[in-house]
Amino acid sequence: MYVVHFFENKNALLVQLRNSLPAEGDNLTIKGRKGKVSSVNNIDEKMIHVQVILEVVNKNKQIVDLSKKKKR
Repeated sequence: MYVVHFFENKNALLVQLRNSLPAEGDNLTIKGRKGKVSSVNNIDEKMIHVQVILEVVNKNKQIVDLSKKKKR
């Protein structure tokens, strides 16, 4: 069992107790966000730091103006 710390830049995203280690280039989902493993650093025998690059989420959605519809 390994303690795996997932980081984006210097922000800790998730700490998990896992049986297997992620490899570089693996796709994974953390908190509903898709990402890719960029690097894996072994700190101890059991502690692993994993750097993750998450996809950018576009929160700008078009707002539909309903006031121009005809009212009956």
